[in-house]
Amino acid sequence: MVERLRFLPAGSERLLVELEDLETTLTLLDCLLASRPEGVTDIVPAARTVLIRFDPFVTTRDRVSAAVAQIDLSVRTVRQGETFDIPVTYDGEDLADVAGFLGWPVEEVIRRHTEATYTVAFTGFAPGFAYMTCSDPGFDVPRRKSPRVRIPAGSVALAGRFGGIYPSDSPGGWQLLGTTALRMWDTARARPALLAPGDRVRFHHLAKDSTAHITTPPAQHAKIAPRSDGLVVTRADRPALYQDLGRPGRADQGVSESGALDRMALREANLCVGNPRDSAAIEVAFGGFAVKTDRAVTVAVSGAPSTLTIRTAGGREVPAPLGRPFALDAGDELTLGLPKAGMRSYLALRGGFAVELVLGSASTDTLAKIGPAPIVAGDVLVPANRPTVVAVDPDRNGPKRLPGATDTVKLDIVLGPRADWFTAKGIDTLLGQDWQVSAESSRIGMRLSGAVPLERCDAAELPSEGTAIGSIQVPHNGQPVLFLADHPLTGGYPVIGVVAAHHLDLAGQIPIGARIRFSQVADVESHAKDIER
Repeated sequence: MVERLRFLPAGSERLLVELEDLETTLTLLDCLLASRPEGVTDIVPAARTVLIRFDPFVTTRDRVSAAVAQIDLSVRTVRQGETFDIPVTYDGEDLADVAGFLGWPVEEVIRRHTEATYTVAFTGFAPGFAYMTCSDPGFDVPRRKSPRVRIPAGSVALAGRFGGIYPSDSPGGWQLLGTTALRMWDTARARPALLAPGDRVRFHHLAKDSTAHITTPPAQHAKIAPRSDGLVVTRADRPALYQDLGRPGRADQGVSESGALDRMALREANLCVGNPRDSAAIEVAFGGFAVKTDRAVTVAVSGAPSTLTIRTAGGREVPAPLGRPFALDAGDELTLGLPKAGMRSYLALRGGFAVELVLGSASTDTLAKIGPAPIVAGDVLVPANRPTVVAVDPDRNGPKRLPGATDTVKLDIVLGPRADWFTAKGIDTLLGQDWQVSAESSRIGMRLSGAVPLERCDAAELPSEGTAIGSIQVPHNGQPVLFLADHPLTGGYPVIGVVAAHHLDLAGQIPIGARIRFSQVADVESHAKDIER
């Protein structure tokens, strides 16, 4: 049997391996999980591809490609799992559109969907999202031309030949058939993901089967008593978030890295107050945040240059420095005003915050709904008082210049993995015109708007494949989305390019209204390779 592998660049530290079919892809995945090549740090499986992340200080793209090319894929993977019955209310917004596309009455769509058996091939997109193959070959529908900004948790959906259930509220372009009350992801369970590769699923129509049985009981969540001592949040115009350096190395479980959008700013704030570089800090988006302390503490703020004001217990107001450690006495209130540039500021506390780790990190993943709850007015931030701190550093480098809402920001990108899905005019448009950051932007991604949409030469449906932070994904409308830290692990629209690693922090600080100009960077390893064996 001749196996064809295609190696595609996917940014500075990743490559995409494209294979002939799902069966071969799952075989490669299992081989990589059993014995990772040197320097490989993360693996994202998908329908016909495996996205591999590597440490550029340990290995190179060419060395990883060579190691993968030597793997014997002739012995296919056989997986077995449990069987789940999932009750569905068929009330999806796209049910009639799916019926029209397939040429079936709505009743037949529901009947065939409930008679089919779905098998979990792999997980991705978000924790608990299972890509399921269908025993009925008639189900093959395209994604929506423009993805929705929000799809409710529990939505049962179709895209291409796959079925899936959204585990949390998230953006997405799948066609919605209905909803289920079952939780697809719950960290309180022994196995947080309800479905795993190899499991089989049968859907039941609740309207016709009122006795549909829910096979897994809801998890019991422990209630944590609120604390009243610490730093009280007196103002939060927008919810703030705990962030550290995230959850690397869990992509094969459907868990993205997440973490601070400006990782250097997080490190700087921690170094100012003597914390380990990866300690959790408070990420404040666009200012409008204040805390009042009941004890003497040392803090620092880095990132977006907010106006910092200390109001003492006696009512006196004094300025505080950006990018330098400073003290707060009991009764002092620190306010972060509107930043003059950038988007996100980081508040670090000497000794750290007492915050519960979820899957090894204090980061709040806004897409996956993993991590501590967003911080709102009235919350209390409890000092951890960890003894592992070192001396404060009052002589850190000055804050870096960040872009304002009227600026045009240059971002270096590496073209690929799917640049060949676009015409030469499409590539020229990507690199030749400005892209404005729209208000529909978040930690998940920035929606960009350009005068001329990107022109594709391949209008086919792309099977879902892994995506990297910094990916520039292009829906059918030709207006790109730039993925940020909480991006979905997999997506079904082609990625035309990926922001270079050295500009990812900058991308996380670009405010709404600013414009982006993409610049292709030379990468001696960034070229596609086809291997047949």
